[in-house]
Formats: sequence, C-alpha cells, structure tokens
Amino acid sequence: MPSSAPSNTTPSAGHSAALLTLLIAGGPLLPLRGLLDRFEHPSAAVAAGPEAWRATGCTPDQCRALARPDPATLESAQTWLAATDHHLIGWADPDYPSLLRDSPNSPLAIFIAGNPTQLWTPAIAIVGSRAPSPGGRDNARDFATELARNGLTIASGLAAGIDAAAHRAALACGGTTYAVVGTGPDVIYPRHHRELQAQIAAQGAVVSEYLPGTPPRSGQFPARNRLLAALTLGTVVIEAAERSGALITARLASEAGREVFALPGSIHNPMALGCHRLIREGATLVGRPADILEGVANLAGELASALQSRLQAPISCAPAGSRPAPALPDPDYQRLWNALGFDPTGMDSLIERTGLTAASLSSMLLVMELEGRVSSVHGRYTRN
Repeated sequence: MPSSAPSNTTPSAGHSAALLTLLIAGGPLLPLRGLLDRFEHPSAAVAAGPEAWRATGCTPDQCRALARPDPATLESAQTWLAATDHHLIGWADPDYPSLLRDSPNSPLAIFIAGNPTQLWTPAIAIVGSRAPSPGGRDNARDFATELARNGLTIASGLAAGIDAAAHRAALACGGTTYAVVGTGPDVIYPRHHRELQAQIAAQGAVVSEYLPGTPPRSGQFPARNRLLAALTLGTVVIEAAERSGALITARLASEAGREVFALPGSIHNPMALGCHRLIREGATLVGRPADILEGVANLAGELASALQSRLQAPISCAPAGSRPAPALPDPDYQRLWNALGFDPTGMDSLIERTGLTAASLSSMLLVMELEGRVSSVHGRYTRN
C-alpha cells in the first residue's frame, strides 16, 4: 500500500497501549485531546508525566488513571485489537475521518471492526423508528438500495426497525454499509442482531468510541448518534415519533453542518409526526432518493478533496473519450487507470493486472469514484 493511503493496519503495540491509556483515563475530553495536540503521539503524551497532564487541564482522577491504567481493562482492549480486522484510530492519526474531526465533540479515538476506509466514503445515515409500519420499512429498504446503487455508503445505528432494514438493504444489493454502535465494538446489541452485526463487520465496518466490553447504557446512545451524524453527509429520517432518538440524530446532524432529510407520511400515523416536525423546522422534504443525492453533492465534493489530500491523489484526469487520458502524477494510479476498461472488471483481475494489493486498490478506486472517473457496480469497476 502506498504510504500515504488510509491504512487498514493496526498501529504499533506501543502506540495502541498509550492511546488506550488515554481512553481508560476517561473524564473530560478536552484535556486529553489537548495532550495529543501538544505532544502529537500518544506515547509522548502518556510519558510527559503529571506536571504536563495537569498543565493541559487533566483532573486528579485522570492523572491517577494515566499513571496507573486499570490493567484488566487495558489487557482486554489489547486482546480485542490483536484480532484480525480490529483497529483503533486516534485523534492525532492521519486516518482519523476528516468529517468526524471537523465536527463538534469528536471523540479521542474510535474502534473499528472491519474496514476503516469505509469511514472515508461518502455516506448517508438512515434512521427512524424501532417499530416502523410496513410502509416505513419498505421505504427504508428502497431508499437504502437506491442510494447504495448510486455509490453512497449506508450508515445507521444497528437498532431494530428502520436501522436494520437500511443495513440489510445495502448488503443485499452489493452496496457498502457501516454501523455506529453505542456499546463496545465487541458487544452485540440488540442480541438478535448477532448475525447482522457480524455481516456488517465482514463486509463494511462496526464503529464505536467505547472500549471493548462496554455494555449498553442509556446515555451512550445519544452520544452514538452524534458520531453517526458527524461521519455522514446527511441524515434521512424515515418514520419517527415526536420524541425519538432519530430526531436527536437529525438535530446533531444539523448542528454539525450536515443535511437533514425527512420523509412525510400520513397525518394519522404517529410515526410520521416526528418527520413532519423536522420539515416544519427546516429539514428537506424528500419523496425520492434523487432528492438526497442532489442535497449532499456539495459536501461530497469537500469529502473528496479531503480524501485526495490524505492520499496525495491526482486532482484531475480527463474522462475517457476520443483522446488518451493524460498521464497521472502517481505511477500506481496510472497503472490502475491503464488496467481499467469500459467492461466491468473485478478486484481479482485488477490485482492481477496491476500487481497492487487489494487494500491499495480499494483506497485508490475510492478516490477515483469520488472524482467521477470510475463507476462501481456490485464490486466491479469501469472507467466513466
């Protein structure tokens, strides 16, 4: 993988242990983030000692925890991280998602089970009632399917009802999805979603700001909603009562500068009242997926620019036509471009043609999709 690409490898053991020590310390977020801003590397922040910790505003409890992190908690988290496709990305790491970094109250670090590059893809959050009507469930499925087929990742909170329907629809049509959970990344909640959570981790990502082993607690789910809102280009609410977690996600999305969309429903449906309230308060009324695609186009462009910067990717390339495409600054990108054709090509063929790894190709193809130079359908790629 090119050194500048978002990595899907676990950081060094020392880096991870120091970052976990900061997380175990808990307490106010700003002093801990101040340590990372000041010392850049978690190991240096932990090694700085009590005087430096106090100077950045750490509380006495935080200082004690930084000096002596709970060994059982540390060992449990390190054991989880040692497993394949388990990752920890900290605030100071270059792979920390750009949309999340720019949002209010972004966490010190995130745990990811699955593919961390999913969090750099343009995504839409689909949320709603845990007990939707049949029509609401159908709308979640249909919107998720169409948005996924148009290249957007479907994100949700793995709750029952609308969340689960959106995740399943994205997986069923060959799209991508990730779940932001309000527990540790290893905790199954709700329990009947064991198979779904495993499938999302295998084909997308399960994301959490909580240490492995953290059980479900009511206060953690509003916090989960802020991550979901921040990571995505916009939030679509499909059926929600006047008091619901979906409305919290929508409010947090608005506060983070994201788009909020709501599907109208029958005035006799209590699950439509929350959507109607959002529309009265300024959310965009949507009746078809195309309305959402139009609404997030500008922010998707900003995400593409951030990803190009992270990958040091080429900024422009003329679409294929009667004249040859200009040479790309990065030879690996040029090799990939030459390997692509106008017939759909699978990942195995691209690996064989280019000699690059699947991880490298995934990152590069993502950039080229965001630039509009490549299309992806069911995991096969073509030039535009």
